Amino acid sequence: MSQSELYYTISDDIFLQFPRYVRGVVLAFDVKNGQSPAELVSMLRAEETSLRGRLNIETAAEHPRLASWREAYRALEVNPNKFRPSIEAMTRRVLQNQELPPIGTLVDIGNIISLRHLLPTGGHSIDVVKQDIELRKAVGDEVFIPFGSEEVENPLPSEIIFVEGKTVLTRRWTWRQANHTLVLPTTTAIEYNVDGLPPVPISEVEDICREIAELITQFCGGRTRFEILSAEHPRMMLTENP
Repeated sequence: MSQSELYYTISDDIFLQFPRYVRGVVLAFDVKNGQSPAELVSMLRAEETSLRGRLNIETAAEHPRLASWREAYRALEVNPNKFRPSIEAMTRRVLQNQELPPIGTLVDIGNIISLRHLLPTGGHSIDVVKQDIELRKAVGDEVFIPFGSEEVENPLPSEIIFVEGKTVLTRRWTWRQANHTLVLPTTTAIEYNVDGLPPVPISEVEDICREIAELITQFCGGRTRFEILSAEHPRMMLTENP
């Protein structure tokens, strides 16, 4: 990723609708990605087991941390049964006794944290990012190529999207990621989003960001930093040294 000045912003209209929403952003540089070691895979399995002990599939959607996302989707006129928030989709998969396949160290770290805290936690490779990135509402002319597809889609107007310019990185806030910033074995720079809606306090989002940074340092090396984006602090620099 170029060290020219790049910014990461959450637009004001999102905070107008969801004033207590926060997003922790963890940046990591010069990391080494690859196949997860046995220790990390064991951590993933342990979190799956822990989740199955805490929740059951019949009532999982009623958990406050999952219900908050369903309510947010409904407020955006998105059917959460048709377009499940990513954390609910992952939770349901685990509660159906499916194991999450180890994908790679950086992705598996995000999955471990998601299951541990029941929060959407996703990573984007920023090696490929050349423009500012933003979480905002769609105009409708932006371009989205979903993971595993080559077909071009356009988001619906007013849908919450994560974008680089006109290139959509994630549709429907936390629903589905694009091919563009997928984390690959060759990824050396990454940003993780940790999404917090009430009842999750900002202090917990900060603690989760520290957990992610520690796991990255332990398993991938590199250098990390994080910031919390909120209504009071909606913009940060994307480069290593702000």
